[in-house]
Amino acid sequence: MNSDVRKHLESLSEKELASFTEKLTPSAENVLGIRIPVLREYAKKLAREQGTDVIQGEDFYHEEKMLHGMVIGYLKTDTESRLVLIRDFVPLIDSWGVCDSFCSTLKFTNQNRERVWDFLQTYIRSDQEFEKRFGAVMLLCYYVNDAYIDKTVKALRTINTEEYYSSMAVAWAAAECFIKFPEKTLPYIENKVFDKDTHNRTIRKICDSYRVDQSKKEELKKLTIK
Repeated sequence: MNSDVRKHLESLSEKELASFTEKLTPSAENVLGIRIPVLREYAKKLAREQGTDVIQGEDFYHEEKMLHGMVIGYLKTDTESRLVLIRDFVPLIDSWGVCDSFCSTLKFTNQNRERVWDFLQTYIRSDQEFEKRFGAVMLLCYYVNDAYIDKTVKALRTINTEEYYSSMAVAWAAAECFIKFPEKTLPYIENKVFDKDTHNRTIRKICDSYRVDQSKKEELKKLTIK
């Protein structure tokens, strides 16, 4: 990021929010503490006024990295050019906050689902923790729907969930699949296709949801792996 952008981000910093973010996002480094809506509005402005120029250079602050990802999502550009920017950015992801804010900004996916699905396969098969989380959260954000539910649940099953952040993302996505498509997802839970931690986290996330009735929650709890 250029010095002007960095100075502006520093001016938006909130000390108490920085402390809270550090506790919530242990892997994040150099946290300023900037509210997400404020960061998003700034990203939109930079994408509109400076384009890709603003994302050149090294990101030092946690929020700079988040801003970098958001700008990629908000840029007005063609699909293939955006995918190149995404490919370059994904290896820089080092926290769930950067990953999830990035994924939720890539709404161009809604108009390019087939192309992005193919693009995501590299990350679904990756052995890198945050690359796998990126793949899982993208599935959660854009592929839990009638057209893709079968492919999505099968893809989640193939993601290696040895690390905490990939496991949590797969559990979150699998829970959302169950909430929206219980009949499609329940067999995967009944057959315990995920590792123990991911399986149990999926059940806990479903049970935390207000969109699932209590009787279903009680039945799911019986499937917990001890």
